[in-house]
Amino acid sequence: MNKKETPTLFDAFKVWLKISLLSFGGPAGQISIMHKFLVEQKQWISDKRFLHALNYCMLLPGPEAQQLATYIGWLLHRTFGGLIAGLLFIIPGVIIILILSILYAEFQELKLINALFFGLKAAVLAVVIEAIIKIGKRALKSKAMYAIAFGTFIGIFFLSIPFPILIIIAAIVGVIGEIIKRKSDFNVNNISVQIVPDKNTAIIDKKLNNKVLAHTEPSFRQSVKVAIIWLIIWLGPIFVMILALGTTNVFVQEGLFFSKIAVVTFGGAYAVLAYVAQQAVYNYQWLSPGEMLNGLGMAETTPGPLIMIVQFVGFMGAYRNPGQLDPITAGILGSMITTWVTFAPCFLWIFLGGPYIEKLRNNKVLASALSAITAAVVGVILNLAVWFSLHVIFKTVNEVFIGFIHVWVPVWDTIEYASIAIAIGALISSLLLKIGMIPTLLISAIIGVLYHYSFV
Repeated sequence: MNKKETPTLFDAFKVWLKISLLSFGGPAGQISIMHKFLVEQKQWISDKRFLHALNYCMLLPGPEAQQLATYIGWLLHRTFGGLIAGLLFIIPGVIIILILSILYAEFQELKLINALFFGLKAAVLAVVIEAIIKIGKRALKSKAMYAIAFGTFIGIFFLSIPFPILIIIAAIVGVIGEIIKRKSDFNVNNISVQIVPDKNTAIIDKKLNNKVLAHTEPSFRQSVKVAIIWLIIWLGPIFVMILALGTTNVFVQEGLFFSKIAVVTFGGAYAVLAYVAQQAVYNYQWLSPGEMLNGLGMAETTPGPLIMIVQFVGFMGAYRNPGQLDPITAGILGSMITTWVTFAPCFLWIFLGGPYIEKLRNNKVLASALSAITAAVVGVILNLAVWFSLHVIFKTVNEVFIGFIHVWVPVWDTIEYASIAIAIGALISSLLLKIGMIPTLLISAIIGVLYHYSFV
């Protein structure tokens, strides 16, 4: 196929499948892979339009890489193309994490499983710390951004203010900052990108410039239709389960909880994981703090968005509260419900907002809101890093309340020196030696096995 010809649906399917099988390394790695295939090799979309679409997806809750794939698939082949691109992006990871969840639930008491995850958890801590550094460099470019990040950390770690509220406050602060014209402080991640046609215009750009992609034109009637259809697809099954099972059933609880998470997952999975962990561990008691780290390790080492850790949480929650079902059957249903309500909204955001993406290119208020939200995300990820650090380094961590202030207090006698050593080694590997994330995680898991069989 000539690079400049519009790809057939089957050609696109093959490319999206290849991308999905290579989508390791979190959003940065996944976006890089898409850029290599779609911009550099296939020339389906120009670099500037690709980046502008990415900036729009960063404004949305949910995994930006999967939503970017859905958007580009939608541009090429309408709704069916978007579904193929978006679903293929997650299906391999869903299958692998489901298999790993079953194996973990059935064999977690085996020494080998414990040994593998001992090293993996320590390495995951290093991955989270690296994420703070990378996102912080990109997001914290003014005193106002540092203030938002610090205030968010204090709010969530010491005051237990819910994550969604902190994100809303950050967005409001960003909008106010733009209104009072403190542009240098608030609009640090400008999404304004001028796309100038040239003789080498990519396939999608050429079609958009010639106005031959009718489905990309905004239409109020079409927007209402899309909203109704996808809200039914997303929330319809939950409504049916509420009527049939009641609100105390674990499947209903998972559907409602992860639907809420799907609406507030700004800034990537790291931003919301601490909130998910605290609710899943201490409120619903679906799993333990250590198991949350195990799930993150699974998500880090499989293709697809990192937010797919929630599939593991959904599996374990239903596995341990199966009702009259077999635990494995309940776990599979729980993981599927969780996956459904996590990703159905992603298609809603893209199919509803896709026609308006070009209209938003020069919206400075949205740019300032995004900058403030991204800064808040740094504070939330710092909270995640501290919370994970305590539960990796210490076997026992107590929750203490001093008035309205919330504090995690480790029991120093339970310190795990081996975990500290593996985490430091993983940091050196990724930050100084520039070894990839997957090799670092695998090496750490092997070290964990050797340590457990030698000293434990």
